[in-house]
Amino acid sequence: MNAAPTLFSAPVPDDLAGTRLDRALVVLHGDTLSRSRLKALIEEGHARIDGATITEPSHKVKAGETLELALPDATPARQAAQDIALDVVYEDAHLIVIDKPAGLVVHPAPGNADGTLVNALLAHCAGSLSGIGGVERPGIVHRLDKDTSGLMVAAKTDAAHRHLAAQFASHTVERLYAAIVRGVPRPSEGDIEGAIGRDPGNRKRMAIVRSGGKAARTHYRTLERFSDRAALVECRLATGRTHQIRVHLTAIGCPLAGDGIYGRKATPRASALDAEIAAFGRQALDAFVLGFAHPHDGRPLRFARAIAPDLASFAERLRRAAASLGMRGSKG
Repeated sequence: MNAAPTLFSAPVPDDLAGTRLDRALVVLHGDTLSRSRLKALIEEGHARIDGATITEPSHKVKAGETLELALPDATPARQAAQDIALDVVYEDAHLIVIDKPAGLVVHPAPGNADGTLVNALLAHCAGSLSGIGGVERPGIVHRLDKDTSGLMVAAKTDAAHRHLAAQFASHTVERLYAAIVRGVPRPSEGDIEGAIGRDPGNRKRMAIVRSGGKAARTHYRTLERFSDRAALVECRLATGRTHQIRVHLTAIGCPLAGDGIYGRKATPRASALDAEIAAFGRQALDAFVLGFAHPHDGRPLRFARAIAPDLASFAERLRRAAASLGMRGSKG
């Protein structure tokens, strides 16, 4: 946290004369703070015009007046900081990129009050969080399911949070996932499209719905087939909806191996290959590429790694099992 409030000061230009105070501050400082945050700061008494405190966001400003805004220290987060080991891929004053392991929940929620990525980031980034919405916490701009592994970015500042969130909203972030699915996609490459919303028959699931959902598109490419029982698939998100890859792959008859919610129940049959598919302990999905523009200076950042070790080991076991049955796997 900052030792003292940071003070912004700027004269009102002629073209903003007669503008609401909150709107004028958005124009002057909108790259740093959102309008809702600026409005809250005004109402809390942190804005001054020519030295006089103004608490009404709709107050009309005049040309030549000096606007001042005090930015108080962020208040402590409600969640507890916890010393949980993190695999940090990249970090600077604006953001942090981590490689999330399977099994780690991103955000506290009923049933997972602590022990989450947010708790870990509060400890790791202590002293370097300037506040998201006035609270000293990391800005979560996207999530991975508990049992999905892979690369994630979190913001350290309000400005970084807003810029990163805008990139995710405009679908300009590069996101590639490796998935091992049951069955083999036909055709081997293509786009899956279908609006995603709450499953009307099970509110804990998402589904492709006819109305009320959000448009979603996933491009997939089969990298390797393990006979006709399983495949290694690369998925590229064109949109980012809740459980998108899991729902879309299930829709084409190729649910993720290990997915107990969307996949068919895995019942081991006589073959070693079927037994391997049934035994995998989590949903076989891994975010291995993440690319975006840096929220502060716009430079392109791209992070890539090999697929998660447990998925790579799983693929090798499937490869061997297929070979033992005389069902040689094939690339592409």
